[in-house]
Amino acid sequence: MIASARNAFAVAVFVLGATTSGIAQDAPSEEAAVRAALEHYLLGHATGDGAHFAMVFHPESKLFWMRDDTLNTRTSADYIAGASGSPAADEDQRRREITMVDVTGDAAVARIVLNYPSVVLTDYMSLLKIDGEWKIVNKIFTAEPKP
Repeated sequence: MIASARNAFAVAVFVLGATTSGIAQDAPSEEAAVRAALEHYLLGHATGDGAHFAMVFHPESKLFWMRDDTLNTRTSADYIAGASGSPAADEDQRRREITMVDVTGDAAVARIVLNYPSVVLTDYMSLLKIDGEWKIVNKIFTAEPKP
């Protein structure tokens, strides 16, 4: 009886280990896939080319932010249409970084910091894996002017 209990325990530990190791192996590749999608967002900012934004924003996504204690919204289509088409004049002074990515299954969140000469923007992205591709479905952000 004790031997069969030990065997059952050993099998359970093996199955649990095999299951969680599969999850652990998938997580880094999914995080890399999310980061790759977000790189298009960063390239859109760096180049002014809205095509990069269009590659990563889901057509139904929206952007939300506060200004003067008022909630503002914009569709991703309007955001993409507002792309300048060329890099900013001070592009060489702008820094962008994906500072956090958290993935669970087919959902992810990310924080991106855009450090510009006059402002630091912090974006929080919600992403879903749709038809095998990571898409931004929601963006909220805040802007902190520099002194």
